[in-house]
Amino acid sequence: MKTITKTDDLAAFCAKAKQHPYVTVDTEFLRERTYYSKLCLVQLAVPGKEDDCAVLVDPLAGEGLSLEPLYALFRDTSVVKVFHAARQDLEIFQVEAGVIPAPLFDTQVAAMVCGFGEQAGYETLVKKIAKQSLDKSSRFTDWSRRPLTDAQKTYALADVTHLRGIYEFLAKKLASTGRDKWVEEELSVLTDPETYRTEPGEAWRRIKTRNTSPRFLAILRELARFREEYAQSRNIPRNRVYKDDALLELAATKPQNVQDLGRSRLLLREARKGDVADGILAAVKAALDCPTEDLPKADKMADRQQINPALADLLRVLLKAKSDTYGVAPKLIASAADLDAMAGGDRDVAALRGWRRDVFGQDALRLCEGEIGLAVKGSAVEPVEI
Repeated sequence: MKTITKTDDLAAFCAKAKQHPYVTVDTEFLRERTYYSKLCLVQLAVPGKEDDCAVLVDPLAGEGLSLEPLYALFRDTSVVKVFHAARQDLEIFQVEAGVIPAPLFDTQVAAMVCGFGEQAGYETLVKKIAKQSLDKSSRFTDWSRRPLTDAQKTYALADVTHLRGIYEFLAKKLASTGRDKWVEEELSVLTDPETYRTEPGEAWRRIKTRNTSPRFLAILRELARFREEYAQSRNIPRNRVYKDDALLELAATKPQNVQDLGRSRLLLREARKGDVADGILAAVKAALDCPTEDLPKADKMADRQQINPALADLLRVLLKAKSDTYGVAPKLIASAADLDAMAGGDRDVAALRGWRRDVFGQDALRLCEGEIGLAVKGSAVEPVEI
């Protein structure tokens, strides 16, 4: 197995890849100790059985390796870039170089569209499509340590070599069923650079709380904003600054000075002094001084009318029936949140747009309006006119 450590060798392989219709790609990275993922290895493979058709690219092996030839390949729209569960891989390339591979094919998304269930893991697809098994003993290895062992290299290469057959199988099936457009629609989120842009001012929306007081949410927003900016600037995990439970406690207690911080039960000792303490106090003050008209509001879900639980259950039955009919994973068609939102009167949900509307959304709306019901016919559940 070949490991590329020089720019010229990478350029040669990428030139070879441009002669093929597709290239399979995977990465190994670490994120436990940093805010941004640390790229440790890139795996590439093109069609063929020769040894040089699959390579490892080692960005940590030396100072002389530039990944620009790889990024040029990613920009070449004549070659399909094939990933499995691409989101984290794409985030690395977008953050590192501002590039997102195009055109993109994600075998996890394609497998869910093709009826391989909601847990379309790579190992499952290797077994069902490639009829092979994977040695996962190196799954939780430290990819930043050098030298890499033969076992690590074999494990890493398997993530792109089997992917070739999986891609060819799924691409053919999608073309025969006419669902390739469905996958393209799904991939529009993955190929949007905004997907990988973290705005500190929006970080508070990821934190779960039942308190919908606008002033409380303002403090939450400013504390989350400071934590995100601090973590980004120092490339450390946000939980190293302070964890969510400490953030919620601070939003509730509204500390005004260092003495107040000292009374926190959940704040780490290191966060009670220095830059972090100053940032916390400044964030709280900014939120308390925020004009009423600029206070944040709770997610619109809180403002919706009360969810009709019976209707939500009926929507779940309809979703299961449609999933069985079309052979598509239910959660790809509609999330539990979508169903609850629709049962509460919301019509601005993903399940009512695009291919999902054709497969599920139209009948779901008619069910909500009382125009159709559900009936058991044999072993199936089908919509019936009322």
